[in-house]
Amino acid sequence: MCRQERTRQRVHSHLLAQLACLGRHTLTGLLCAGGRPFADWSADYRLYARNRVEPAVLFDVVLQEVQRHLSPGQPMVVAMDDSILRKRGRKIPGTAWRVDPLGAPFDVSFTWAQRVIQMSVALPVDASGAARTLPIDFVQAPTPQRPFKQAPEAVWQEYRKLRREQNINRQALLRVNRLVDVCCRQPTDHPLWLSVDGRFTNSTMLKNLPTGQVLIGRIRGDAKLHSPAAAVPTGGRPRRYGPKLPTPEQLRTDENIPWSSVDAFAAGKRHAFRIKTISAIKWRPAGLTQDLRLIVIAPLGYRLSKNSRKLYRKPAYLICTDPALPVQQILQAYLWRWGIEVNFRDEKTLIGVGQAQLRNPNSVNNQPAVSVAAYALLLAAAARAYGPNGIPDALPPPAWRSSIQPRHASTATLINQLRYELWAPGIVKNAFSGFMNQAPAFMKPQKLHPDLASALFYAMAG
Repeated sequence: MCRQERTRQRVHSHLLAQLACLGRHTLTGLLCAGGRPFADWSADYRLYARNRVEPAVLFDVVLQEVQRHLSPGQPMVVAMDDSILRKRGRKIPGTAWRVDPLGAPFDVSFTWAQRVIQMSVALPVDASGAARTLPIDFVQAPTPQRPFKQAPEAVWQEYRKLRREQNINRQALLRVNRLVDVCCRQPTDHPLWLSVDGRFTNSTMLKNLPTGQVLIGRIRGDAKLHSPAAAVPTGGRPRRYGPKLPTPEQLRTDENIPWSSVDAFAAGKRHAFRIKTISAIKWRPAGLTQDLRLIVIAPLGYRLSKNSRKLYRKPAYLICTDPALPVQQILQAYLWRWGIEVNFRDEKTLIGVGQAQLRNPNSVNNQPAVSVAAYALLLAAAARAYGPNGIPDALPPPAWRSSIQPRHASTATLINQLRYELWAPGIVKNAFSGFMNQAPAFMKPQKLHPDLASALFYAMAG
């Protein structure tokens, strides 16, 4: 990963500090968390500015760890999605006005941010179908800066060319090809299944998907589908597509087609999903040679409380590029895609991805990727130390916690465990022996003495 031992040690220090830092995760914050507040910080900035660290090497270690836990022949489900890192500086490379995903649904709002693409692999936790997703790729996905209206025509032509090349679907396809190359360099019997949302379910991805890979994606309810073209008499004009099939929404509302039930794990327990499916269909964005399977999922009912009325989520329409796969496995692989949304939340709120204040183009690309790699290595280390669920037992949960055992440890729990292993010997002798001291039996009320160790180790318990 690094050519020099001192550089390797500096990267190791940054990875640990990224997880243990208590304040904002800027480079100065990482230096303070690493015990170097008065050291020369220029080498730490050059670490990212001069490409002395390769985030891809760190992610490859996580990928190998996940493959080690998978059973022989078990598919490797990889979720891919894009997100934004909010910024305030107008001169930060790669920043632009982006649609704010947290804006009101009735009014499109914008925010100044960077756009990123991430891929996360699902690690099954137990036989119930629960899984945890670990990031294995994280890159910036910028857009070219639009020239002034009075700019020469040559400048505009170059801008249009860059806009096509830096299209987010093209950049996502490059990351998929890179992942396939990594898997080819490490021979394995785990087929790759790519789980995406509607942004990446389009002709760019479907027509250029690497051979032998499976894509499971979401499509619109009004998508125009066709049956395979039938043979035509000799001399006639060959048909490219067969007769039109009902759209996914029409299929859902057709009472003549019965629903079938499929069990899958979602939202903490197994549910019985009602589905309708059609195999061997054609969709123009996928091309002539690609057969697809359509799966229509009925809205799933839920209650906000025990006595509240029943609410329903929106229906979902999925396609799979391998019609021969079992429907239950296709549905479960897509449900695991929610884990990448959990990854984005943890990275931004707990790991502090995007908080570093950098201006160098290389630093802007490398530092957030290393931060995500630290998060992925934490999850991989927990899976190796405590099993796929990664539940440590060194720190007892607070008394107000539920007695129900979670299926896997939260990111906050793992960070607290790491802080305990790093700092407990230096704060309290004999680890937590001081926590159980009995208060003196005086009748007069005693003053409150906050416990630093307890505050530190349970500060971010979630």
